[in-house]
Amino acid sequence: MEVKLFDSELKVMDVLWRQGECPARQVAQILGEQVGWNVNTTYTLIKRCMAKGAIERIDPGFVCRPLIPKEEVQRAETDELIHKLYDGSADKLFAALLDRRKLTAEEIRHLKHIVDELE
Repeated sequence: MEVKLFDSELKVMDVLWRQGECPARQVAQILGEQVGWNVNTTYTLIKRCMAKGAIERIDPGFVCRPLIPKEEVQRAETDELIHKLYDGSADKLFAALLDRRKLTAEEIRHLKHIVDELE
């Protein structure tokens, strides 16, 4: 199941991925401190995520549980980025990332290990 989440919804999900299931009021408090949102904004976004099947509400107490893992969303967002900006070519994305900054020897070894694992 692929769920498309917008940046603001991802902020809500990120809190839940870090905290685990927690009350909506705690999510609102964290996002109020992090990004300055008021409670109503956070609750609206939680409800949008619920409507998309990304969050489950557990009562009593309006406890929020993430229903999709972060890794699933990362894969979907990466796939969309590859198709939207790199003509569906993962190697073009990889080359663009590598061209952005100088890699350390350790980072290069780690990337080589990842590629070796894929072969």
